[in-house]
Formats: sequence, structure tokens, C-alpha cells
Amino acid sequence: MLTCQKHLFSLPDDVHYLNCAYMSPLARRVEAAGIVGMQRKRNPSTITPAMFFDESDTARRLFAELINANARRIALIPAASYGIAIVARNLEVQRGQNLVVMHEQFPSNVYTWHRLATETGATLRTVPPPDGPNRGTRWNERFIDAIDADTALVTLANVHWADGTRFDLEAIGRRAREVGAAFVIDGTQSVGALPFDVHRVEPDALICAVYKWLMGPYSLGAAYLGPRFDDGVPLEENWIGRLGSERFGELVNYQEAYQPGALRYDVGERSNFALMPMMVAGLELVLEWRPSAIQTYCEALTRDLLQEAQDLGFVIEKEALRSAHLFGIRVPEHLSAGRLRDELARRNVSASVRGDAIRISPHVYNDDADIEALRDALHAVVSLV
Repeated sequence: MLTCQKHLFSLPDDVHYLNCAYMSPLARRVEAAGIVGMQRKRNPSTITPAMFFDESDTARRLFAELINANARRIALIPAASYGIAIVARNLEVQRGQNLVVMHEQFPSNVYTWHRLATETGATLRTVPPPDGPNRGTRWNERFIDAIDADTALVTLANVHWADGTRFDLEAIGRRAREVGAAFVIDGTQSVGALPFDVHRVEPDALICAVYKWLMGPYSLGAAYLGPRFDDGVPLEENWIGRLGSERFGELVNYQEAYQPGALRYDVGERSNFALMPMMVAGLELVLEWRPSAIQTYCEALTRDLLQEAQDLGFVIEKEALRSAHLFGIRVPEHLSAGRLRDELARRNVSASVRGDAIRISPHVYNDDADIEALRDALHAVVSLV
């Protein structure tokens, strides 16, 4: 049973940080790894050729373990948008086909598809949520119905970044495979806090930034790339992605062949001596805690609050259609969302406004005091009516 891990962080006692979906705070272990890594460059003579590869391979292996994948299928990237760009560059799309995306999907997983649709003559098909009851269930159904024989791409997140609505990736993936569409998942807001298994979901690509639920630094990420991309063209022709790059003395013996698997897609200078140790330390923490235990912890922490919020008139998705680590509290029409923001700020509760929801995203460093501050803010808004 996972207990509160606040002692591993440096969060102030008077700040109620319920905002991991914005970015995770650095655990002390992750911070220390970055400092040690940064200090390496004080004396570059200590940086050996092996250090360009070993830590990156460790990060690759840890991320693969987290999602039950082969490490050779993991590319190291600087951002989710970079991973999406890799997919777009290697995706065949014809005029008249369609690209299915989620309504109000995070922009990094939209702009690329806008451009691809414009350049190829394809149609960008956005699936909005329905109004009324059973919103999550019906949104999942709508998404599957939007996929047809002309669909070239299906892309979405496991949980919606704005309100935490959960999508049935296995069912959606089955439909994508039936029509031969590429199935691409942005896992930035779920992988690390919600269990994910590539053998169950069978994505063609899974793209993740690490600065949120993977507890790592800004400007690094990881991408699982399936067999569809085995012979693709990377965004960069950097030296480290070529076969034999480990042999520094032979780098001018230029190679046409790439490193095996997804390593051809690695970003240049992926061996960042400050950030890569932080990525490794963050992944190690997540694997120690385990995503399933993180879900259990967050669910137990917020269970009573969510029921109380609904009793007060706030709108929250059904438990089966939301995650425990990220969910939206929608303000009913007769209450003021602006007032709720003010009440949260007054109590030093850090949360995010996303669309028409207040997004709450707890983690294992949160405790009952954080939830009590959020509860007080909800009651204060209702009492002001």
C-alpha cells in the first residue's frame, strides 16, 4: 500500500500543489541527479565515450519496462511535438482520407495534423463531446463511430488533458486496426500515473513528455514506435543515430545504416549530461511506486471529496470514465468559475483552469491537508450564492 511520499519533495507546507498535470515538482532525488550530471562538465576529461550511450540506454530500458515494451522500440525525444512530427513524416496520407482527432486535444497533437491535412488534401475530423448525461461513455462511442474506411490516422490521449475524461484505447485501437489506420497516442498526461501496456493497447506510436507524470525534467521525452515505423526517415541525420556510432574513432567512416529499431529517431544531443540523469531518476521513482498504486493512492485521497463536490452541485465525470490522477470539476451555471479560481488562490491551492473545468491532478506527495484546502474553496463558492 503506497503511503504519502511528500517527504521526498521540497514543496512548501503552505502550498497545496494539486497540479501535476501542469508539471511535476522535482523530487529531491531527481534534483540531485541533475546537479551531479551538470557538474560533470566542470571537467570534460571525465566524460567518456560510453557516457554518451549508457545513461540513454538506461532511460530507454526503464521507459520500456514501464509500458511493457522492447527497449529497442523506444526513441528519446525533446518534446511530444517532436514525436508527433516523426509520425507525420513517416505516415502515408492520400487526398480524400481523414485524420481523426479528439475535441480540444492538446495543441502539440493537433497543429501537425492540421498541416498534414492541408498538404495532402486530407480532412481533419474532430470529435466533440456530447452534451447531457453519460458524456464520457457517449464521447467514446462517438470517437469510434468517426473512424471509417477512409481514416488514415486515429490520435488521442488516454485521458483528456483538460478534464481527465478517460478513453477506451483498446476498443478504439481495434477499430483503427480494422480500417488500417495508424493509431497514435499522446501519453503525456497518463503514462507514469496510469498503467499502460503496449501489448494490450497495440499503438503504432506512444508519445510522452517526461516533465509531468514521469517525474522528469523539462525538454526530454520518450516515444514507443511500432513496426509501422521500422524503416522510416528520422527528422535529423545526426551522428549518434547511425550504426556504429559507439566507435568514436571511426565516426568519419560514414554509414548509410541507422541504429536498429527506433534509435534512428533519437534527437541530436540526446545524451544531455544534466537532463538525462534526471529522466532516469524520475523513471526509477515511478517504477518503484508503480502506476497502479499511484491510482489507488489518488483514488483513496479524493474519494470523499468528489462525492461531496457532486452533492454541492459540481459536475464530475463518472468514476469509470475518469482517472484518479487527473479529473475536472465543472462549475454549474449558477456558480462562478472565476470565483472558484479566486477561492483556490486565496488558500494557496494550485490547480489549472482548462476549458470549462477546474483541473485537479493529485499525486503521491499530496495529503489530507491539500484536499481539505480544496474542499474549503468549493464550499466557499457555494456559500457566496
